[in-house]
Amino acid sequence: MLQLCKVTESLFISNARSACTDELLQKEAVSLCINVSKQQPCPSARVSTLRVPAYDDPNEDLRAHFDRCADAILSEAARGGRTVVYCKNGRSRSATICIAYLMKHQRLSLTEAYELVKSARSVVEPNPGFWAQLERYEQDLRSTGSARSSLNVSPS
Repeated sequence: MLQLCKVTESLFISNARSACTDELLQKEAVSLCINVSKQQPCPSARVSTLRVPAYDDPNEDLRAHFDRCADAILSEAARGGRTVVYCKNGRSRSATICIAYLMKHQRLSLTEAYELVKSARSVVEPNPGFWAQLERYEQDLRSTGSARSSLNVSPS
């Protein structure tokens, strides 16, 4: 089934086949496609594209792309645009990028971000290497004050 799964108002996750379907991109008013693969095609529709050349391999350094992708999604949303993040099957690489965005710019914990993406697309499952990179990213964001920590207490 062809579909773009809505994570937030401005963020979708999908597989390559759906993300390259011009009618779906137009229907959801997608203006940026982030292709997290080395081999999957980019859509032919007139949308901006960002390719993150990565395989679904636990040893792949996807962490090196977290900030650039998260910032691109935020920037697109600030302009009133919408982003779809995709990889071949829309399970591991694309989910990892969406989770990193939610952690950085929505200030969600890793668990909260994962649950939000999983509720949008039930098949998501970052591979163990990507999950470990997300855990390190969460620690980095906490140490810089960019992510909410479950230990933080709100001032009254």
